[in-house]
Amino acid sequence: MGNFQSLADVRAIEAEMPFAARDLPKTIYGFLSRTRTAHGTRPAITYQLFSDPASKSETLTWNALFARVTQAANLFRKLGIGESDVVAYILPNTMETAVTLLGGAVAGIVNPINPLLEPEQISAILRETGAKVVVTLRAFPKTDLPQKVAEAVRHAPSVKTVIEVDMVRSLSGAKKFIVPLIRPKNPVLHTANVLDFNRECDQIPSDALTFADTTQDRVAAYFHTGGTTGMPKVAQHRVSGMIYNGWLGSKLMFRETDVILCPLPLFHVFAAYPTLMSVIASGAHVHFPTPQGYRGEGVFDNLWKLVERWKVTYLITVPTALSALMQRPINADVSTLRGAFSGSAPLPLELYARFEKATGVAIIEGYGMTEATCLVSINPPDGNKKIGSVGLPFPYTEVRILVADGQGALRDCAADEVGEICVTNPGVFTGHTYTEADKNKGLYAHEKFLRTGDLGRLDSDGYLYITGRAKDLIIRGGHNIDPAIIEEALMGHPAIAFVGAIGQPDAHSGELPCAYVELIKGQEVTTEALMAYAATHITERAAQPKHIEVLAELPKTAVGKVFKPDLRKRAITRTYDAALVSAKLPARVAEVIDDKKRGLVARLERSAAVEDAQVQAVLGQFSQAWEWVSAKP
Repeated sequence: MGNFQSLADVRAIEAEMPFAARDLPKTIYGFLSRTRTAHGTRPAITYQLFSDPASKSETLTWNALFARVTQAANLFRKLGIGESDVVAYILPNTMETAVTLLGGAVAGIVNPINPLLEPEQISAILRETGAKVVVTLRAFPKTDLPQKVAEAVRHAPSVKTVIEVDMVRSLSGAKKFIVPLIRPKNPVLHTANVLDFNRECDQIPSDALTFADTTQDRVAAYFHTGGTTGMPKVAQHRVSGMIYNGWLGSKLMFRETDVILCPLPLFHVFAAYPTLMSVIASGAHVHFPTPQGYRGEGVFDNLWKLVERWKVTYLITVPTALSALMQRPINADVSTLRGAFSGSAPLPLELYARFEKATGVAIIEGYGMTEATCLVSINPPDGNKKIGSVGLPFPYTEVRILVADGQGALRDCAADEVGEICVTNPGVFTGHTYTEADKNKGLYAHEKFLRTGDLGRLDSDGYLYITGRAKDLIIRGGHNIDPAIIEEALMGHPAIAFVGAIGQPDAHSGELPCAYVELIKGQEVTTEALMAYAATHITERAAQPKHIEVLAELPKTAVGKVFKPDLRKRAITRTYDAALVSAKLPARVAEVIDDKKRGLVARLERSAAVEDAQVQAVLGQFSQAWEWVSAKP
């Protein structure tokens, strides 16, 4: 592992040679082949259907994974997938999911799709990418995924083949015989040919590709960003960016003896790149527990036992999962754990402290985004971790904080001055971030730097802090929700004149959708009626507001747009006050201010003596900061 403790270390790594000069594979197949040669008999991936540490599990060595990926890639080529054709998968985590991700990127362009989306959203993504092959589940108890995908494929005429993964093979005992008898029927609603994944792969050569593995850099993956509207944005990832993410993991974080527990979904870049690609680059061992990961039955209750059973050294996690974990006792030996990587949403300080106290290891917080093929910055695993920051930009990643100079151009911010975070690195496909050309217009600063839409600052040591979002996305447990979905749905109500949808603070999910409405003059409607209307008209369950409030008038800008910072202040006040009342603490929010360095900060006043630690224990669960209006008496 490389030395990575300060900005000087980053510069030293960059000074060794340009990234393009490094001896790295040029293809995903070459990437996997190199690992197979170096670590062939070592375990690569473990998967288990159930969360009990003693339950049946499956492990592929690097030799076995290489062979199965070879078969999958050859199968996709046989089915007409060329380098510019798309293999989509709509799957929970299974061994076949990882094989499809890699095999799809070897044969053509792989397109992971969130299986929690509704059929119309899945179909919109399939049409946007022009997918020819779809890999999904065969009918199985307790999931409606095959039925959703069948409906989606019906409206995606480019799909010629559906390949089904049958999870029955992961069962043992009586279940293995009972499930095929009771599995739900899945009427075929489309004209695509339906095949069995493992049966087809078993008939394909596993020792070498049946086609030429072109070494020219190319797009090998499409990842949708949310997929929460009828017209999803689809980000393009090149082989070089995917391998860059893996190289960072092997250079700075993982070694071949590491065991990484990853209960995150393989349709998300966090699991696909900083985890899976880093495992390939380093030769480490990754474990995926249950199809639903953290959402799986018993995963939180068994997680510490899984750490002990598999001698896990690193945990891949997100703040919502950490919050749930900290509500359970550590009931196993977790002494092998060296760290936990957290991303996808801001990490509350209280949660960081509680995890470190409970486990004895630090959470390593980082920052990445789908549009940059993921990794941007990280708190150095072996260096100074500035709590509240997302760390130092990775080697070969340049982060600039830019603001308008008042004359139509952009200028660089001084240290600790807030502006828009703009990024360039080998994972940024400048000019071609999205598949749809129009969506790339205005996306780059100085024709090079990806404009992230996030607001932040760099301190004098080069650490990056995120202070807000220019793009207004609501991030619920790492899931991006476009507020326009909520606003457009509620605007269909005959009594509503204006809507402002925002994310309100939540101790578990980071943010939950919340809407404020202004009624047409003379109209009346109850909050209960609006909640019922939202439940009917917002098809994405995650986007349904948890709170709707009618205001006499919404705050607006000079040009009549809803001014969301004021709504966020209102939501913070309401949420924090409710938490303080619930904890019976004599303090209330007096105001919420916009601090240039910290973003929105709740300022509290007290009505009786109360300890800072008591308040921190309650409000530290949220990601927004707080302080007293005046010093403690």
